[in-house]
Amino acid sequence: MAVSPPASTEQRPAQAEEGSSHQPFIPASLSPAEFTILPVVIGALLGILFGASSMYLVLKVGMTVSASIPVAVLSITLFRAFSRGFGVRRATILENNIVQTTGSAGEGIAFGAGVTMPAMLILGYDLNYLHTALVAVLGGILGTFLMIPIRRAHIVKEAGVLTYPEGTACAEVLISGEKGGTTAKTVFAGLGFGSIFALAYQGFGFFKDTAERVFGKWYDGGNISAEVNPALLGVGYVIGTRTSLVMGAGGILASLVLMPAIKLFGSTASAPIYPATSLIKDMTTSQIWHDYVLYIGAGAVAAGGIISLARAIPTIVGGAVRGLSGLRGGGAGTQARTDRDLPLWFWGGGALLVVVALTLAPSLKLNILGALLVVVFGFLFVTVSSRLTGEIGSSSNPISGMTVATLLLTSLIFLALGWVSAPYKIAALSIAGVVCIASSNGGTTSQDLKTGYLVGATPSRQQIAILVGTISSALVIGLILLKMNDAATVFAKRDYPRFTADPAALTERQHLRGPDAANDAAEYRVLRLSEPTDGVPAGKYLIDDQGKIRYLEDPGINGQVKTRDSGEKVEKYNAPKAMLMSFIIDGIMSRKLPWSLVLIGVFLSILLELLGLSSLAFAVGVYLPVSTSIPIMIGGVVRWIADRTSRRKLSDAEAESGPGVLFSSGLIAGGAVTGMVLALIQLGAPGRAFMDWINVSERFPLSGSDLFSILLFLGLSAVLWAVASERFLADRGTSG
Repeated sequence: MAVSPPASTEQRPAQAEEGSSHQPFIPASLSPAEFTILPVVIGALLGILFGASSMYLVLKVGMTVSASIPVAVLSITLFRAFSRGFGVRRATILENNIVQTTGSAGEGIAFGAGVTMPAMLILGYDLNYLHTALVAVLGGILGTFLMIPIRRAHIVKEAGVLTYPEGTACAEVLISGEKGGTTAKTVFAGLGFGSIFALAYQGFGFFKDTAERVFGKWYDGGNISAEVNPALLGVGYVIGTRTSLVMGAGGILASLVLMPAIKLFGSTASAPIYPATSLIKDMTTSQIWHDYVLYIGAGAVAAGGIISLARAIPTIVGGAVRGLSGLRGGGAGTQARTDRDLPLWFWGGGALLVVVALTLAPSLKLNILGALLVVVFGFLFVTVSSRLTGEIGSSSNPISGMTVATLLLTSLIFLALGWVSAPYKIAALSIAGVVCIASSNGGTTSQDLKTGYLVGATPSRQQIAILVGTISSALVIGLILLKMNDAATVFAKRDYPRFTADPAALTERQHLRGPDAANDAAEYRVLRLSEPTDGVPAGKYLIDDQGKIRYLEDPGINGQVKTRDSGEKVEKYNAPKAMLMSFIIDGIMSRKLPWSLVLIGVFLSILLELLGLSSLAFAVGVYLPVSTSIPIMIGGVVRWIADRTSRRKLSDAEAESGPGVLFSSGLIAGGAVTGMVLALIQLGAPGRAFMDWINVSERFPLSGSDLFSILLFLGLSAVLWAVASERFLADRGTSG
């Protein structure tokens, strides 16, 4: 049986100062089961599951949502089912806390890896599993180790100042579960609805995946579209009404203002306008978005991230000072169980080993200066991330801005030293990747430790659980990233009769991969063009032994070829944040960035700030395809309606763990994982044959209807509203 605390401790609020009357739910004098094998294993598996869905999201929209609360709910329900089904004791609240602590690591790892590592492909290099896994593992471990010495300063001494909203809400979920409440039926229902909906259009082809309308000559360039993705609907609900509407407004500006303006003023041009290679009058809306609007959005996102980071300068300075002062309180020998961190020799020695590994790993291309930059930026931004997460929560934590700042400063330092060749571009990206993952994991770790502080967990055991979740997720997330890219990579036949390469100069060789390899098993030489050459666009090409181009290798991440030579359509991943990172590296080191477009985006963000609006969410909306931002906006509208029609008023903490958020978390996981699995199935010939067999798009009359697709998506939105307003799947309470 679970250990229950005295009733008098259950409602005591956390105090602001160390040594005050704060009493956790489980007092330090009690030592119930906590770090046991089954919770750690289940937490690691759930971390991989939610990490995979987070990777899908970050490649689609450049953001993720916290996994702690749905993981905690699933843990409580699973262990309750084990207890009833097999007659074993119920898991303690501290064991459930270990599950959510271990499971939460996957989301942070996926965000950091998805934001930075795909930039390798965009810069023209291959994405390597060992490189990706090293960055993810070392960044995750470093973020955890750097958070340990500042735990007392942020979590204990400022407990009443830094609220850590997701961590506090997660503690309430765990305490409710200990008292007999909280079931996972809402999460499982969301998983079911999201999976079935995604399977219906991605697997069976019952309806279109994207409803779109491109306006005619009367408004040339104008377009509006919406991807009917349940994961995007869930994201919009979770991030809230204001943020999702602002993102949607950015998408509307791009598709209904900027693109028509480009068409209007550029249609008379008699030559291509850089960076495009085609006449504007002949360009499609997708080409205009990729060649022009994308750079405007990149400038807006970079400026918005830096502005949000600049606002945090007082926090940066104060947090760094508090972090350094926290180094004095790390001993564990005679401390109470609830105040016991991992010892200095462990985390200090571990951090030193991480730095050594960063320097010695060949694929990272780092030297001593690179490793030093990782340590400096890592400690600075882990501290900042921890504090900002405590003040404004994980969803508003500007990790992207910290990564942009790291990459800008690193690239400028390398440029000043004359380090602009390919290895240094990889090194700059490796530094940004490690710092991004460390910062993201630092914020996640802080939320977990706040939850543990409130429920009475042992910090050192939580820190070990975070390390386990970090390593397990990092090893798998890298593989998932590569497989997702391979599943959507297209080898398109190309013929440029006037172009001939020197075969002797091309030493790198490879075969076709994925579905296209079934029809051609030959080995080809590899040619990489960083800019158009003799009429051949930039890209990666496969060359035969006579020096003739045979295939363009168009990657799954940020690729442009969406149909195989066989006619099969392919879902590409935009990887918006990774593209931004590649723009910064290539723009600074190669001096080829179209600065006029970028500066339009920069001043757009500045204008919004002068109007008193937060520019980052709007900039992300400009940067993403409108088909992505519209369903997110619909999710925010559903939340606005649900908040005003709910049958009971929820507090802020209850809203963070309420039925709408839980159902949305299920939609995200169900839709994202189903889409990812369906893509991976098609890597093999049997899988492609199976997908062709179940697809009914050519036999179902409404499969091509935009209206039918939108109506079904609005129906799913209505289900989300019914759950959020407790008209459907309402939890009437459970017994212990």
